[in-house]
Amino acid sequence: MKDFTVEELKKAFEEQAYILEQDTVVTVFLALKLEKPLLVEGPPGVGKTEIAKALSRIFQAELIRLQCYEGLDENKALYEWNYQRQLIRIQLGKAEEGGDITEEDLFSETYLLERPLLKAIRTENKPVLLIDEIDKTDEEFEAFLFEILSDFQISIPELGTIKAKQIPIVVLTSNAERDLSDGLKRRCVYLYLDYPSIEKELRIIRARVPGVGEQLSREVAQAVNYLRTGIELKKKPSISETLDWAKALVHMDADRLDPALVESTINVLLKNKEDLDIYRQELGAAGLLSAMRSPDCSCRHKHRRD
Repeated sequence: MKDFTVEELKKAFEEQAYILEQDTVVTVFLALKLEKPLLVEGPPGVGKTEIAKALSRIFQAELIRLQCYEGLDENKALYEWNYQRQLIRIQLGKAEEGGDITEEDLFSETYLLERPLLKAIRTENKPVLLIDEIDKTDEEFEAFLFEILSDFQISIPELGTIKAKQIPIVVLTSNAERDLSDGLKRRCVYLYLDYPSIEKELRIIRARVPGVGEQLSREVAQAVNYLRTGIELKKKPSISETLDWAKALVHMDADRLDPALVESTINVLLKNKEDLDIYRQELGAAGLLSAMRSPDCSCRHKHRRD
């Protein structure tokens, strides 16, 4: 696996159309050098998961993803025994003359079903392991992860301890829906990602949306920034939704925003009725364009409701 300098790593991310600030790329660089998991925390839609995807492409490594959810347990994350095959083997053994079956026969690797964590440990080439939305699990599951994230090994009672063939690149993401344990944080290099500035989002749009014009890309970045910071939305537009909006506008041959265009495409950005109602009551298309184009608009002060 290639050994990057900080600047080479930053350039590699940019070649994957992932824009990083200098302090962010240094944090990622240190996690790679220290061979420690990278814990990326921040609001939904700021590009946390995309870091893992970009790393898998940069290093040409397999991306193994564990999508977390409430109630996730060891069996779904680590391994399960193929009980159906075991039962079939028992039945076949009974039908065979002298077909005695031992416990070791049934609990061998033949009947082991790999789940993401075990797969990452057993993979021959260094993979990227993405543990997505770890904050949706409970503290018991976090504690279960400690052995894996500290020693990169897994204990299976029937088979013993399995050590990693290659220490994987591990990325954990969290939407900060709950506080994570100190034990988990100690094992990770921490990175916080927030919604991008107008200038950063402008660079992202230019990198990811072919054919977008200079004026349109800037106005899209300004408009989305104002929607995130100027009114109280239930769900702020994500970076991916910004890109979808820009692509949609390009398909409509737009070179700049106008009220009719904004009004007809706003549902690409706002995905629930409550937010659409707030937007129309407090701004509307004309109000949004006026606010974002105002020379004294910092896009940081909340638009107050009457």
